[in-house]
Amino acid sequence: MTDSSMYKSYQGLPELAGLCSMERAVESEWSLEQSVGRLKRLHYILRRVHEILTAKITAEPIYELKTAFSYHAYLCAEQVSLIRRRVGEMREPPLGLDKVPDSALQRLMDEIEAAPTTAELLVSVYHFLLDEILSSCRRLQADAHPLADAPTVRVARLIGFELGDLAEFGQRAIAQLVDEANHDAMADWIDHLRQCLAAAGGLDGTKPVMNAMPPRWQESVSTCYQKEPARDERFQDPYNAGVNPEAFLYDESFDSQDKTLMMYYKRLREIDVPEMMASILVDLREEEPWDFHMEMSRQLWDEARHAMMGEVGFVSVGIDWTQIPINFTWSRNLNLQLDARQRHGVLFFIEQGLMPRTGKRYEWEVATESGDPLSKLFQDFDWADEVLHAQIGRRWYVPRHQSLQKSLDYGSECWSQVLSHWREYREQGLTDHRNWWPELYQQACEKWGKTPDPRSMAFCTTYEGSRADLERIDPK
Repeated sequence: MTDSSMYKSYQGLPELAGLCSMERAVESEWSLEQSVGRLKRLHYILRRVHEILTAKITAEPIYELKTAFSYHAYLCAEQVSLIRRRVGEMREPPLGLDKVPDSALQRLMDEIEAAPTTAELLVSVYHFLLDEILSSCRRLQADAHPLADAPTVRVARLIGFELGDLAEFGQRAIAQLVDEANHDAMADWIDHLRQCLAAAGGLDGTKPVMNAMPPRWQESVSTCYQKEPARDERFQDPYNAGVNPEAFLYDESFDSQDKTLMMYYKRLREIDVPEMMASILVDLREEEPWDFHMEMSRQLWDEARHAMMGEVGFVSVGIDWTQIPINFTWSRNLNLQLDARQRHGVLFFIEQGLMPRTGKRYEWEVATESGDPLSKLFQDFDWADEVLHAQIGRRWYVPRHQSLQKSLDYGSECWSQVLSHWREYREQGLTDHRNWWPELYQQACEKWGKTPDPRSMAFCTTYEGSRADLERIDPK
């Protein structure tokens, strides 16, 4: 038999398209069954991480974690879809991807889902679990046949590349939020997770089963989804609906530069969209196929990204956004008053309402006229994102109704059912609906070096009696 190490390619060119050496390629200790088995275990873990992070978005008060969970859940969803496509290429109809591959892995993920505190969740997901996922990806890259199973090697490489960023974020977040004493106190918790993993033969099943499955960390644990949005202390006066930015934005008599402030506010306020969308994904977890969750996760992440655009916008003007009441009653009221299908209807109705010329195109035109290049940039991509979101709605929401018009009518009807509690929140002492606009506008004008427009300064339209599309509602 010819020694493969002596093989010479033409003029010394890299052999086998650069995938590997001939010496490695002649090895045959791999099979399609092994490849599928490891991918299915990775698929299960990543899908559970996606579900866990999505379910934490609404209840997590810290804004930076709320936006990070939105992003990281989406990235996990992308990896899940990548694996699903690859498994589907390997003689696996039906794929069997909805089956739990190992009961010990299920116990592990159930324990992480029930992590008692944010600190335990961060350490469990971003330190313990991500390390195991990345190690499994490296083993898969090394063990899979680099030529015969080149697509799987690529999948493992891509997963490792993208999730490496999550691990880096986690290390930095844990360093800031989990002190050494708390980290030491978690030693037993992490050891418990390791026992669950050992009972599964490791995340990818390549290790011998070392022990029986341990008992649950807490016998009676509630993992009920929290629909009430939580915000950290920087979000002061969150019930405040004393300023209607849409009324200002769509009034053509106001200056375009002044309107950029309202658009930055509208963008930052969009953090309530992930808080609401997460509830749709949680409630419809078993009722919709994976592709629905994949596309909706992308939309959820886009909305979190839009909120960060607003944050950056205020920083660019030199304004402390934490002095502005960032209202959360839209997500709160929808989550507590409507079911998942109704909430989806409202979301679709709003997205479609942004498509005409008076919607996102108008906001981009205002930003262009304002002379603020950052606002123009953000509105350019915000507009593109919303076009995508409208398409997602047409794929997944409209088919449940007899026509596009009926789906729109249903969404509007659902939104009309939502009580704004505008007066009730004031009567309960939760807010006085303070008009924060004049102070914000005055600060911006000082930064811009211009004299405030008296008409803009006097703006005082509230949300009492109207919703964001300026339709009249009962303010009770």
